[in-house]
Amino acid sequence: MMRQIAAQPLTPEAFAPYGDVLDTSGDPDRLINQGLCGRYHDRARLDFGADGRAGISLFKAEPRALPYQLDMVERHPDGSQAFIPMSLTSFLVIVAPDNGGLPGTPQAFLTKPGQAINLHRGTWHGVLTPLDAPGLFVVIDRIGSSPNLQEHWFETPYVVLGPELA
Repeated sequence: MMRQIAAQPLTPEAFAPYGDVLDTSGDPDRLINQGLCGRYHDRARLDFGADGRAGISLFKAEPRALPYQLDMVERHPDGSQAFIPMSLTSFLVIVAPDNGGLPGTPQAFLTKPGQAINLHRGTWHGVLTPLDAPGLFVVIDRIGSSPNLQEHWFETPYVVLGPELA
């Protein structure tokens, strides 16, 4: 029997234990370029450890659909990881609190078009899950020589439901 999780809208307050929501809500912090560009300044806490550096990669992920079966989460103990969509589409974000080195009960969030996330170092999370094509993302994360991936496979998978199915 699968356990169910209802996806909820992504908000900075609900996501705060896991990372940062990146968007252009509210007024910009300052105007630049002769007042023609709003700068939303320093929106993510990037953290790459002592032996790593920031890297920018491009990911192309296959779109998924809700309901979505969650059988594995992962985390990166040595660095934060930001996912920035390259199109105005939504994606599913799954995170879980740490429970003594294992993931606790997952939570699921649906982004609005124009939102991105930055996962804090060591945050348990699902894989990149776009809901629409093309599934292109800029990913800013740690580049280093030491391993930076831990996976956990659930004995009993979860099913993530969209708000209309919950």
